[in-house]
Amino acid sequence: MKIKQFLISLFFVLFALTSVVQAGGHPAPATDAVAEESAEEKVYQPKSISELMGSFWETTGINAIIDIDDGEMTAEPAGPSAERPMTWFESSLGRIIMIILVFILFYLAIAKNFEPLLLIPIAFGGLLANIPLAHMGGEHGMLGVIYNMGIANEFFPLLIFMGVGAMTDFGPLLANPKTAILGGAAQFGIFGSLIGAVAMGFGLQEASAISIIGGADGPTSIFIANRLAPDMLGAIAVAAYSYMALVPVIQPPIMRALTNKAERQIKMGVQRKVHRLEKLIFPIVVIMLSMLILPESTPLIGAFAFGNFAKESGVVDRLSDTMQNSLINIVTIFLGLGVGSKLAADKFLVLETMGIMIIGLIAFSAGTAMGVLMAKVMNKFSDEPINPLIGAAGVSAVPMSARVVSKVGSEERPGNVLLMHAMGPNVAGVIGSAVAAGVLLSIFK
Repeated sequence: MKIKQFLISLFFVLFALTSVVQAGGHPAPATDAVAEESAEEKVYQPKSISELMGSFWETTGINAIIDIDDGEMTAEPAGPSAERPMTWFESSLGRIIMIILVFILFYLAIAKNFEPLLLIPIAFGGLLANIPLAHMGGEHGMLGVIYNMGIANEFFPLLIFMGVGAMTDFGPLLANPKTAILGGAAQFGIFGSLIGAVAMGFGLQEASAISIIGGADGPTSIFIANRLAPDMLGAIAVAAYSYMALVPVIQPPIMRALTNKAERQIKMGVQRKVHRLEKLIFPIVVIMLSMLILPESTPLIGAFAFGNFAKESGVVDRLSDTMQNSLINIVTIFLGLGVGSKLAADKFLVLETMGIMIIGLIAFSAGTAMGVLMAKVMNKFSDEPINPLIGAAGVSAVPMSARVVSKVGSEERPGNVLLMHAMGPNVAGVIGSAVAAGVLLSIFK
């Protein structure tokens, strides 16, 4: 009897459990159906050899360049919301043109030794940016991450200024303070190009950001573009660093055209020895004046002054050495690759970028010319001879312009060393471009 009752109870328990399992096993009509459908889609479908080869072909760069209607999207550091389908020109012929341009930059950097520290990272970044389908310049791509990490937020320019300050010797400027006038004169290119950019149809803020290219100062150009014209940041950065790297190509013809042989052969006297205390006080004076008169310029000038003050203090050699070497080298690599990401065909081969490049070239040439002309005028009224070539170093491409001046001077008169004399206006040009940026920023405050 007990066995019979136990079997009946066991039957009812099994029946109840079966009902519960069946009730729980019924899928929710919408979500489970979608899940099953997705699972079916994810299941690998067998393909023939020809289909496999076709799939592989569609993922090749050759197909991406040949197929002008493949729907490939641009790569934007700002993310997918800023991306758009590439045109046939951008995805095919434009890429080929940019890759050829990149190899020209490699040639100038390696064969001609035109500022390889800048040109090689920029050019290689441009090569990576034009690789089809890799999306290197996108939000999560290598170049996009670098761009967002330090260019879009102005961090890299400040670190570069810090390193440049640590490498800078204010001695030539303090030994001959009147050469600061040449650094100021060379900023004419900035304000002259401002007028030209407005005349070409750019808005006042955009024109102000473009005009800084005239100072041949990459970090300052990035800094002000990010504040006034963030949409043009890439084009402005590329233009500024391109002209900085091409200083040995652009400046010598202008210098020779505006001077005669006798002027280029002028030999300048030995500079006075500058006391260490003067060098120590100067960066503090510069930052204090910036704080009181033009606070907008203090991020750049502050980083520059800090680097120089650390060097001249003589008690933090490890920090100074790091800023002069490891830090600035690392940042230069990242900055070059980030700027190079804007050499993608869809960003560089557009009318707006071409206009910026033209204005930048005119501005840089005008700054160089004005510096040389001002030096010629000063030479007429100076008791000590001034070689007009040093006026070309008034742009803030430090120390590239000073080296170019010294090279041209030694070619005209062997043994004529103008490097230290040219460093005076060159250093003044760095400060001048930062001040000019501060003036433009304060206008739109």
